[in-house]
Amino acid sequence: MSYYYPKLSIITCSFFMFFASFVSALPKMFDIITYGAVPNGDITQAFTNAWNDACASNVSSKVMVPRGTFKMNGLRLKGHCKAPIEVKVDGTILGPKIPSDLKKERTWLSFSYINSFTLSGSGIFDGQGVSHPWKEDDCTKQNEACKPYNLAFNFINNSIIRGVTTKDSRGFHVNVLSCNNVTIDAFTVSAPAESINTDGLHISRSTNVSVINSKIETGDDCVSLGDGDRQITVRNVYCGPGHGISVGSLGGDPEELPLDGFTVRNCTLNGTSNGVRVKTWADKPGTMLISNLLFEDITMINVQTPIIIDQEYCPSKKCSNKNPSKIQISNVTFKNIRGTSEFEYAVVLNCSKEKPCKNVQFNNVDIKLSNGSLPLATCINVDPIEIGKTAPSCKP
Repeated sequence: MSYYYPKLSIITCSFFMFFASFVSALPKMFDIITYGAVPNGDITQAFTNAWNDACASNVSSKVMVPRGTFKMNGLRLKGHCKAPIEVKVDGTILGPKIPSDLKKERTWLSFSYINSFTLSGSGIFDGQGVSHPWKEDDCTKQNEACKPYNLAFNFINNSIIRGVTTKDSRGFHVNVLSCNNVTIDAFTVSAPAESINTDGLHISRSTNVSVINSKIETGDDCVSLGDGDRQITVRNVYCGPGHGISVGSLGGDPEELPLDGFTVRNCTLNGTSNGVRVKTWADKPGTMLISNLLFEDITMINVQTPIIIDQEYCPSKKCSNKNPSKIQISNVTFKNIRGTSEFEYAVVLNCSKEKPCKNVQFNNVDIKLSNGSLPLATCINVDPIEIGKTAPSCKP
């Protein structure tokens, strides 16, 4: 006699089909330990081999760096990978102690030409800048890698960088070049105020890049934009110490591309030398356009100069500035900005005589000096529109 259990068969079959699809959806794991990596050892080759195998996988893959401390020399990781790929770092990776070991490399870890890439984890990329103080770096006598970046993302599309920390880079912490649709979330930059020329994130020639929910402490710009950027967002970011959030410096190269669309929203700047800033060189050949900038819902805490447009940027103080900047800045809005300024002039708009700033708006700006008195504003070659309460005011 035969017995049939059609309902059980259907349920069982459905379960196995679901289980099979679930298992097939899990990423294939590539742990660097299985490739010979050991704690406190050099993982450059093990990481390279794990990456190469993961990148060649026909299904989604994950390269794992477990907890522990590891060392790494310069490493370039490239696509094009066959499927989505993730690198999960939970340990601490130490960059080279001696920059000259990188020869001519500008970054000790870079990811390039990858689609659907994720960098995640609770790990730390440590450039070991404190082992050789930043002020002692003499790049005129060493090779160009004397101040290497910790991380670089080049030609990365549809990707996420989440949770990791970059620490004590000798040069820029992160360079983002020619990327599209990239989110940098819950990211941490950690370096002391004396770490000169160590921008937290430098973004150039990229589109739809968002930096959100992050904390950036460094000795230079927290976030800086180069040329060719479009639709860049910085939101819910804490910045300080450092030089604030900057567009530029721009204008030094005649081949620079226009910058269009930069939104900074719901950010706090604490103890920075500048707050939100646009900087271009005078007496330089660049003629690109800077347009559609929105700085909104920003808190300034003891910032030296909270709002600044400087078209005579010259950090060395040795520029002639005999010819004005040729860069046109237009459609800039400062909205709902409040807090305290350390310097008497809380707002400095120094626009170009040849290309005066166009359509600059102030809407509900309320900045006081740290002692509670009202600061001043200086506005050259610009007539800003003021909406709502604005203090300090550019109007006489």
